[in-house]
Amino acid sequence: MPNQTFFNLPDKKRQLITELAIAEFASYDYDTASISNVVKQAKIAKGSFYQYFEDKKDLYLYLVNLAHQQKIDFLQQARPPKPEIGFFAYLRWLFRESAQFDLSHPALSQIINRAVYGNVPFRDEVLKQIQSASLLYVYRLVEQGVSQGDIDSGIDPDLATFVINTLADGLRYFIPQRLGLNPEQLTSEGAPEIDMQAVEQIFDELIYVLEHGMGSSSITKG
Repeated sequence: MPNQTFFNLPDKKRQLITELAIAEFASYDYDTASISNVVKQAKIAKGSFYQYFEDKKDLYLYLVNLAHQQKIDFLQQARPPKPEIGFFAYLRWLFRESAQFDLSHPALSQIINRAVYGNVPFRDEVLKQIQSASLLYVYRLVEQGVSQGDIDSGIDPDLATFVINTLADGLRYFIPQRLGLNPEQLTSEGAPEIDMQAVEQIFDELIYVLEHGMGSSSITKG
């Protein structure tokens, strides 16, 4: 994470450096992205950069965390439906709004895409950071679902949170595969337009499985 020196900068300067770094890592993969380009455009000495961040990796992890946090902020500000809508309807809304964030914040979305699909040398560390940022958010939703009676009270909330997060992470791979897209296309400039109707259908099917389970309704329990 950045040194305190970075957060002590005037807001405009800190924002400029952040925006330039986002543009750089959204446009190029990790190995190609250049700190020299960022400091040159920000009109700061390269030595100053190392007063703000330990190295290139430190900056990248900060941007990944920033992108994910802004996604959570977006969801919280997107006029979420009232709790009375029910857990599964709320989760369906959450999937849809997450997709909307990706469409309305292409640079931040691209950074997350490059972290997930790209050849980042420390990819496992990045994925762990992304996953841990959403665990508490989903856990609270699960607790609410249990209290409302939408989720069986006998289900372990930690396990339910794990299942939902695992499915959400898996969608990053399943959706491109279902739409016939090569993941590399999602990390390149001029990424193909996504068929949102098809994505919405995937969300509907996933929520149905979560809510109704996979067992045949004709099976009689002993």
